Amino acid sequence: MKHSNAEILSEYGPFPEVDQVGGLTFDGHHVWFASGDRLNALDPASGKIERTIDVAAHAGTFFDGRYLFQIAEDRIQKIDPETGTILSSIPAPGGGGDSGLAWAESTPWVGQHRGRKIHQVDPETGTVLRTIVSNRFVTGVSWVDGELWHATWEGDESDVRRIDPETGQVLEKLHMPPDTRVSGLECDGGERFFCGGGGSGKIRAIRRPRGMK
Repeated sequence: MKHSNAEILSEYGPFPEVDQVGGLTFDGHHVWFASGDRLNALDPASGKIERTIDVAAHAGTFFDGRYLFQIAEDRIQKIDPETGTILSSIPAPGGGGDSGLAWAESTPWVGQHRGRKIHQVDPETGTVLRTIVSNRFVTGVSWVDGELWHATWEGDESDVRRIDPETGQVLEKLHMPPDTRVSGLECDGGERFFCGGGGSGKIRAIRRPRGMK
């Protein structure tokens, strides 16, 4: 397993009226992040929030290319980003203990925080199709270029790790600086992972390792 320290490329926030950053996702231009009672669209070029949607947003967030999906309490809600309308919802597998949210293989992948698990679920029913077990509390989850990454946050320590999606074996770890927690995780498809900062109210971009399989 490869170990390295996370390289922080940029930091955003804290933001007005944002006490907590939960899940986040990237739509190609904006970083959408959950802050309890709304979703916020951050322009990473300017560092400014350009739009908000008033909707329950408690944990993981993802964008499937057209719609936003957001964990709200014990449900995963499908949201039209243009109108903010909730189009449908399915039960979240952790029953309220859910954390990160990602999209791969035409299905959602949902982190279960204290359960130390990642579930692949049916997008229509929420039925669990497969479960990967972690040895740490799971927060953000991200799929990029066929790689499954997730963040951990336990005590005062966080790391971002790449795991084998079949076995759950940890292949690589990026250790975050002391007192830098990660609540949400998403890649921009290039060199950056965006990391939610929990109660700090911040978002950080860290460098994504490349060519180290």
